[in-house]
Amino acid sequence: MKIILADVYGFCYGVERSIEMALDTVKTYGSIYSLGSLIHNEQAINYLQKQGVNIVDCIDNISDTKLIIRAHGVPLDVYEKAKTLNIQIYDFTCPFVRKIQKKVNKYHSEGYTIVIIGDPKHPEVIGTKGWCNNEAYVVNSKDDIDVIPKCDKICIVAQTTIRVDKFESLVQILSEKGEDVKVFNTICNATSLRQKACLDVAKKVDAMIVIGGYHSSNTAKLVSVAREHCKTYHIETVDDLNIDEFKDLSTIGITAGASTPDWIIKEVIAKMNNSEEMKNIMEEYEKSFVELSRGDVVEGTVITVNKNEIMVNIGYKADGILPREEYSNDPSIDINEEVKAGDAIKVLIMKFDDGDGNVLLSKKRVDEIQGWEDLSTVYENEEIVEAKVVESVKGGLMVVVNNIKAFLPASHASSRFMSDLSSLVGTVFNVKIIDLNKAKKRLVVSRKVVEQKEIEAKLEQIWSGIEKDAVLKGEVKRISDFGAFVDIGGIDGLIHISEMSWGRIKHPSEVVSIGDQVEVIILDFDKAKQRISLGLKQLKKHPWNNATENYKIGDVVEGTVVKLLDFGAFVEIEPGLDGLVHISEISNKHIAKPSDELKSGQKVEVRILDIKPEDKKLSLSIKKVDEPVEEKTTENKPKRKKVEVDNSYREECDVCIGDILTDKDAE
Repeated sequence: MKIILADVYGFCYGVERSIEMALDTVKTYGSIYSLGSLIHNEQAINYLQKQGVNIVDCIDNISDTKLIIRAHGVPLDVYEKAKTLNIQIYDFTCPFVRKIQKKVNKYHSEGYTIVIIGDPKHPEVIGTKGWCNNEAYVVNSKDDIDVIPKCDKICIVAQTTIRVDKFESLVQILSEKGEDVKVFNTICNATSLRQKACLDVAKKVDAMIVIGGYHSSNTAKLVSVAREHCKTYHIETVDDLNIDEFKDLSTIGITAGASTPDWIIKEVIAKMNNSEEMKNIMEEYEKSFVELSRGDVVEGTVITVNKNEIMVNIGYKADGILPREEYSNDPSIDINEEVKAGDAIKVLIMKFDDGDGNVLLSKKRVDEIQGWEDLSTVYENEEIVEAKVVESVKGGLMVVVNNIKAFLPASHASSRFMSDLSSLVGTVFNVKIIDLNKAKKRLVVSRKVVEQKEIEAKLEQIWSGIEKDAVLKGEVKRISDFGAFVDIGGIDGLIHISEMSWGRIKHPSEVVSIGDQVEVIILDFDKAKQRISLGLKQLKKHPWNNATENYKIGDVVEGTVVKLLDFGAFVEIEPGLDGLVHISEISNKHIAKPSDELKSGQKVEVRILDIKPEDKKLSLSIKKVDEPVEEKTTENKPKRKKVEVDNSYREECDVCIGDILTDKDAE
């Protein structure tokens, strides 16, 4: 016959803690009262009574004495009544039960309708109801849900010992009863672990023996789980075991409820098989609880995970609690995404009692031990490491490097000035360690040093590809009175105002704006001085190239007065193409200077009198705009008037005007 023991069975942490504390109290005071049975196991209760633990069903039956609150917990009013009767309380409520009580009390005070999924007669459920003024609905089946009205807000919790599948199926129906539904799976991990271990064994064996009190709720759940897969025997003690029923079976599974003492389990195992193999099993069972010390680093297995903590099986008589803040130095990490049930995890023992009787664990301290070793090597080799910004503090930023917190001074946050460092929280970038002192736990890093090296390498690569007359795309980064600075891939080049347009402009903003994507040509560069001269207008044809195609002599066009001189005005008819309106062509009336009729920037119509593209000269007229156009041909040229001169008067006069004028007059 082969016997298979479930991986997890027997006393849970809460029960073991309750019994140990009760026995310690008895040793101190001689005897003590317990409000109800500490655990649902008759043999364990008999043993406790012999040691001096007296069981009472009502607090009214005692006064002026010491009273144990068992692991199941009690209603809130019991504490007030005990105070009135001058009874000293020793509260051994299981930490998991206490969490449910606090949750129920909190949400009831916030106006939530409380629903407890569990057995209404179970002492844990009765005690929990007492933390919400006994106004909770208790649901043990689908039929119990019908009496619950529609509610605005519902808070759902579970008796610690119910089956997970039952809880989930009832929650699905209950969720339809409210608009705002808070669901808390408060099933004890000890219960769920024992049920899972029982299920794993039940699938492999011919029959299952479940050891535990006949009135134990968690033991009854194990029996229910096992019966779905094999023949199951529920026994309380070895005396209930009939060996003959198993003689024809080849494999037997054994498990025990959370309230079953070790000695009862050992007696059953011993009776089932006295072979050498079973002796080895018993020895392994005795060794299963490891001895641990504060500061030890151990490898455990993740049992459950929620948003605030991770429960870890560390092979100790009590499971460990790993708070979220002890998981990592990065507070933004979601532990539900990082780990899952069944994962192996290395942790450090911080305390054996966190106040709720749990072993307090830390993962980040294990990571820090290895992290400092790795970073010491990184520092010596001047290597680059990755950092994540987790907090903005006075004078800089806190970052996490290799799971260790480091300080990033504001002056080293970037190679460029940053007015708001908080915008970097949550970002990840490369840094270099500039100061490391393991003894003082001091770690200082720089992002600027890394960026400067990256910039230098990038600039060198860019400069190696720079050549005159190359056409590149860039972004306008800055504008000044004399030009615009354009980023052409990591280097800024200058487009001087004179290289922006073929026409006259007063300011670069007339042509470009910050953020514009532009195409430029490299006119010249000086790597030593880190200067690049760029051109914009060179990528467009000069307007004189097509002047004779676009304009004809006699055309009337609109232009802008761009310059006034004593002898005339220059009018621009398109950027880069302007001509002279001579003072004589401005007006039909006499004017002393062009500014008498015109002003700079004025829009005017002009007639083209002449075009000389080879000299880039354009003759214009304002006064002839309204004159009809005449073709320049010999046929329409004005004919010279024939003048006949009568010289007969010279014959009649001895002297002519020329003779009268003296030399002086002629002058």
